Amino acid sequence: MRNTKTSNMTIMALMTAVLLIFACTPIGTIPIGPLSISLNMIPVAICAIAMGPAGGAAAGAIFGLLSFLQCFGIGIPSGMGIILVGINPVLAFIQRFVPRLLDGLLIGYIFRAISKKNVYAGCAITGFFSALLNTVFFMGALVLLFGNTEYVQGLIAGRNVIVFICAFVGVNAVVEMVVATLITGAVGSALFRAKVLSR
Repeated sequence: MRNTKTSNMTIMALMTAVLLIFACTPIGTIPIGPLSISLNMIPVAICAIAMGPAGGAAAGAIFGLLSFLQCFGIGIPSGMGIILVGINPVLAFIQRFVPRLLDGLLIGYIFRAISKKNVYAGCAITGFFSALLNTVFFMGALVLLFGNTEYVQGLIAGRNVIVFICAFVGVNAVVEMVVATLITGAVGSALFRAKVLSR
């Protein structure tokens, strides 16, 4: 039990450090031609795999907090975040923080359910859903909380909300899902093979 607790604390500390590095440097973003692929949900997925829903929620909360701080130019500034904070800082916090916390929580349950049948498939599928849910929750919160603002109405430009979200996230979201699936699957599987994690 002590070894498990120590391993979990070590993983959480390492993934928190990775999230900090991603927030403060361009390392967490991979440019692929015109695309920009974010790796931010992968550390959250690793914590969800290692520590279940609670670990995923904790890592998601850290990611969400760092994302909110970027709205103030702390780390790599977020242009959209700066505008949203100017409109309503409380709603901007909710839009940046809550989706990431919920994502981490839910993928912890997803891994727990799937890993009962196949732990390696569970790692990959958890990675996929970490990126998918992050996109769905983040964009959903944007439309729900700021959809009536002049800024977001300008982005929507009269389109159907679903069409707007698909056009806005575009190919980036699909590639992020693929990358998150492959990396989380590989890292999670390696941790189990090395017996750093156990079922």
